[in-house]
Amino acid sequence: MRDDYLKEALKLIDDPMILVNVVSRRVKQLRRGIRPLVESLEKLSAEDTALREIMDGKIGYELAPDEVHVPTVRQASVRNMRDLAPELPDRKAARVAKAAAAAV
Repeated sequence: MRDDYLKEALKLIDDPMILVNVVSRRVKQLRRGIRPLVESLEKLSAEDTALREIMDGKIGYELAPDEVHVPTVRQASVRNMRDLAPELPDRKAARVAKAAAAAV
């Protein structure tokens, strides 16, 4: 992966984690045979092609709305574990609550 392409792409997508996800998804598409959206005189790797597409504004990303948030066990307190799994029998809910307390 070329450093200059990476630096230019980071100017457009400033979060490195999102950039990695966008590039990896596009690389998978390119390796499956989808045509590149940019032309190059030199032979570029799939990663560099994806970065060039980002630099040229051919691809981007859109974040999903943050409407639904399902807390993980570490984020959930023991008190609301019963609310997270109301359909579980009491013994099972107690084991889940005990595991959550041990994880925190």
